[in-house]
Amino acid sequence: MAWRKIACSKTELDLGVTLICGQSFRWKETAPGEWTGVLKNLVWNLKQSDDLLFYKTLEESPAASSDLTQEDILKDYFQLHVNLSKLYEQWSSDDPNFKSKASSFRGVRILRQDPVENLFSFICSSNNNISRISGMVERMCEEFGTSLGEYEGLHHYSFPSIESLAKGSVEQKLRKLGFGYRAKYINQSARFIMENHSEHWLHNLRKLPYNEAKSELMKLCGVGAKVADCVCLMSLDKNDVVPVDTHVWQIAQKYLPSLRSSKTITPQVYNAVGNHFRELWGEYAGWAHSVSLHRIVYNF
Repeated sequence: MAWRKIACSKTELDLGVTLICGQSFRWKETAPGEWTGVLKNLVWNLKQSDDLLFYKTLEESPAASSDLTQEDILKDYFQLHVNLSKLYEQWSSDDPNFKSKASSFRGVRILRQDPVENLFSFICSSNNNISRISGMVERMCEEFGTSLGEYEGLHHYSFPSIESLAKGSVEQKLRKLGFGYRAKYINQSARFIMENHSEHWLHNLRKLPYNEAKSELMKLCGVGAKVADCVCLMSLDKNDVVPVDTHVWQIAQKYLPSLRSSKTITPQVYNAVGNHFRELWGEYAGWAHSVSLHRIVYNF
């Protein structure tokens, strides 16, 4: 299929940062500047110029499980309706530290992911790194997903359904695939959802206020405050949520010197950090947090 294009400047979306910064774990750079991944049960290939986003899909892929056009799918996934340049101006105006340290780190967007993929991928993230998480997610898709075809020598699979992850044999299979204790978390969370809700439950959490959605997520096995916040931010439309880990805690100590005496991230410290950044950065605090965090983590 020929390349198609969407007008989008690299300052509004930098694929090379956004796709590998620990939000989604299924995108691979298959050629210099070209990224391949699965979205809405389609295999996509993406690249960009300074002013354009180019895309095409694998012809072997089944039809997308959506009534949206492919262009609409990408615009929704990258949330291109959000004017990132204006947000950078706002954050720089409200926060001198952001202006001096992160304002030049352009094009970092929060993806609007499928909540099922987002949740179960982040259950894998406990005490883990991006490379290992990516491998685990890929093995889970190969084992429990559906084949979507081959591109550039790589086989691609759909993300497993909650129903498929809830089966009794799943924990044992995941342990054999190297998931360790996370195998139990994945299987038990899937079973809890299927026994108490439905496959649509996670999507319906988008309609709830942040605190209610987070509380519901934390009923799941292996889902603590940080994982719940990551899901709220990256797939449930809670754009002001700031997930707190040790890196964010270190950033917060520059803003809140009183935190320096805290030796661990207690629930009180966690809430204080999130509340501070929400008040400072506003409606899209989670996006500003991502810019600040990944500038430090990736040493840009």
